Parts: sequence; structure tokens; C-alpha cells
Amino acid sequence: MPDGQELDVVVTARHRSRDGRWWYECEAILPARHEGADGTTKMMGAPTPISVESERIAKIPGEDYSLLPTDGAIAGRQWVVERLHQYTEDAPSRRLHRRDCWQVRNEHALIPTREAAESQAHPDIAICDVCRPDRALPR
Repeated sequence: MPDGQELDVVVTARHRSRDGRWWYECEAILPARHEGADGTTKMMGAPTPISVESERIAKIPGEDYSLLPTDGAIAGRQWVVERLHQYTEDAPSRRLHRRDCWQVRNEHALIPTREAAESQAHPDIAICDVCRPDRALPR
């Protein structure tokens, strides 16, 4: 926690936000008031959903975290294909960028590495000369 306290949680999923940071979706068992059918009230533990930055999670040794559901706008999608305005018939209609390239302006889609690598050879797709995704992609 921000003030140095520690909290035991149940990790339910991991999420990659649009800015590329990883988060764990967790449930913390926190005190909650429970009112019984007879009207008596008592304190019980209740799962409370929270999001925690991945750097703040201390993994349990021996636990397999690869089975956690992974989601997010860019989970596994590190590349951007930008739609370009064509001024001539033979000009490229799209441009390939790294995900964090500041040159992406227009309509675009996030694509996985395999698709980005294959798109390098496509004549309708130009390679960004600022972020140079071709230097990081397999050929």
C-alpha cells in the first residue's frame, strides 16, 4: 500500500492499461457489516475488488501466475497500424509504428507482433521512419 502497509489479496486477473503499465486485479478481504435475517449485525470479511500496480505485488514463491486471465487494450499488442490519407494511387494506405510512437495521429489499430512482422513486406504499409519498428521486429 502507498503508506508501506501490506495487505494479503487474492489475485484474480492481470490487466495492461493503455499506457503500457501492468496491473493486477485483486480481491482484498476487508471488514464489512453483515446483517442477519433476525436483525443482528456482525462484522465479517467480504471480498473487495481492488487494482494494484504490478510492482507492488509480492508474488508467492512456487505459484504459477501464467494461468491468470490477461486482458487490456494492448495485452499482447505492441504495434500500431495507422490509416493514412492516400494522395496518389500507389502511395501506402497505412503506416506501421511501435505502440508508443508519438507520430501516430489518425485512425489506428493495435496489432500483435506476428501480424506486425508479416506487414513489413506488404506494399500498402509504410514503415515509420521515426520509431523504426522494423529494427525491433523479426523478419
